[in-house]
Amino acid sequence: MPTPSLPSRRTFLGTAATLAAATLLPRHAFAAAAKPNSVFNGVRIGAITYSYRSMFTSAEETLGGILQCGLSEIELMGGPIQQFAGISVAPAGAKKKAAPVPPAEKPTDATRAAQLAKCRALRKLYNDAGVTIHLHKIPFGTTDEEIDFNFEVAKALGCVGITTERSDAMAKKLAPFATKHKVWVAFHNHAGNLPAMDKPDPILELSPYLGFNLDIGHYVAGTKGLSPIPVLEKYHDRILSLHLKDRTADGGNVPWGQGQTPIKEVLQLMRKERWKFPADIELEYKIPEGSTAVAEVTKCVQFCRAALA
Repeated sequence: MPTPSLPSRRTFLGTAATLAAATLLPRHAFAAAAKPNSVFNGVRIGAITYSYRSMFTSAEETLGGILQCGLSEIELMGGPIQQFAGISVAPAGAKKKAAPVPPAEKPTDATRAAQLAKCRALRKLYNDAGVTIHLHKIPFGTTDEEIDFNFEVAKALGCVGITTERSDAMAKKLAPFATKHKVWVAFHNHAGNLPAMDKPDPILELSPYLGFNLDIGHYVAGTKGLSPIPVLEKYHDRILSLHLKDRTADGGNVPWGQGQTPIKEVLQLMRKERWKFPADIELEYKIPEGSTAVAEVTKCVQFCRAALA
């Protein structure tokens, strides 16, 4: 598989300058730009905005980076959403710490309504620029009210689901809420909590709205080099999205094409089977000196485009 060529220094500096300008533009300017399209031969390519953690914190800055990479859909991390909408969430089991917007008291109905209105405004900002938020990742709170609100946020943003780390206990707790709201919960796997292959996965029996956010790099590392393709073939109708990254069997994150994760083969299987769930780039390898998260995500986009040509 050919490795995408590195951008020249001139190209890279031009990209960085354009990005810097884009993040300073007023919100209406995003809508005036050409709309991105990252559907390659029927395969939806996006990114989890965790990939931009070294560069951006706000929703507007993040959108500027997404557009620079030519992406038309994303899984949006909680930070930009919470900052934009003034939402504070204490995740279950977390120690008390400073939140982006600490509330003085329990949010009132009026506060929640205003926050949801801001989420709808955030959705419009992204949609007008040509970017769909297919999933969000705000931590679930501890109370039923907080959990309910997280699903309302998903609907306000136009998401089909919410991603969270895999936990069988959380699956049992969230199942009735997902069913009530008809919004999916997509459980993300790490190397030590992979979808069951020797039997039906038990969390899927709890609700028709529970599924997987399958991280194929973690799967390779967790199985010491096994291909994730059998997992896709078994659970494709319960997969909400993939996380694309390249890892070695011993667990290292490496630039794409240098590890053992069959990213190209997975993408080509998605094209062959016409599966409609998105494949989201997750930048986890070390960014080379002189490069940026935007430049590296762009390389990953080019890798996907070439694999699906």
